Amino acid sequence: MPRTSGLSPATGRPDEDDLGVMDFLEMFALSLTEGATEAIAQMWETPALVISDAGAAAIDQRDDLVDLFAGAREHYNSAGVTDTRPEIVRLDEITDMLTMVRVRWPWLDDEGAELGAECSTYILRRGAGGDWKIRCAIMHGAEALN
Repeated sequence: MPRTSGLSPATGRPDEDDLGVMDFLEMFALSLTEGATEAIAQMWETPALVISDAGAAAIDQRDDLVDLFAGAREHYNSAGVTDTRPEIVRLDEITDMLTMVRVRWPWLDDEGAELGAECSTYILRRGAGGDWKIRCAIMHGAEALN
């Protein structure tokens, strides 16, 4: 039976991730904040799909991923966002090879202060070498500011 992980009722914190998903997401965050588009592209398996309110984009080649993430660092930096970290909201182990993870990405400035956040859900597939690759990303958008 698939394992579902989320917030622990006892601690209010995410359950332990023994699948290596958090390590993968931390590398994704580091690559994004450093503007390492080639490294980001290597974290995806093609064909892939990106879904948002604006529509859906099929990604057939790694070059498409490089193009997709080109300028992402500059975009966030222009809003004062220089860092982020993954916060796993929910983790569902669908099969031994597929995992779905909902992630909150806080927007952090140089001092570590949170300027806002966005949320995404990813379908990850374990590759032949045992490493995770993104197959689908659903972009939930920015969190509403209260």
